[in-house]
Amino acid sequence: MEFYSNENVRRQDRLLDKQLAMTLLRSGEYGVLSMVEIRDSIPAGYGIPLNYVWDEADYIYIHCGPDGHKLDCIDANPLVSFCVVGHTNVISNKFTTAYESLVIRGKISRNLIEEERKKALRLILMKYSPDDMEIGMKYAEKSFHRTEILRIAIDEISGKNKIVN
Repeated sequence: MEFYSNENVRRQDRLLDKQLAMTLLRSGEYGVLSMVEIRDSIPAGYGIPLNYVWDEADYIYIHCGPDGHKLDCIDANPLVSFCVVGHTNVISNKFTTAYESLVIRGKISRNLIEEERKKALRLILMKYSPDDMEIGMKYAEKSFHRTEILRIAIDEISGKNKIVN
């Protein structure tokens, strides 16, 4: 992927190689979507953990309800980051943690066309419920009118890991 870059990672000794990063992006269970919210006229950070799916190309898709604070934040500022954390292991006697993680930067969109929304729901079902696709698609069609699909256009991904022996 052209957008995978670890140039700005401070700890160059902990870089997650591109192949492992793409595996983590593909298989991660959830990510934390970080946005800007306005509190008392002051910009503040707002993050929320969400299930997601990567389309194996340029986009990450997230499903959610049709309204709420997250969508208000997105409408006000569509530039976001999305963090995926893979395997972690606290090594108590070494006072450290082994980990792998990605930070994705991009622009998030909503109000996608129906065809893209259905494609995203299919991808989500394939990731999280592959053995129940038929019933899952029926469920998705039934609740389609009250489901919002968010699309993050990936600008950049960086990845780190720490291996503890």
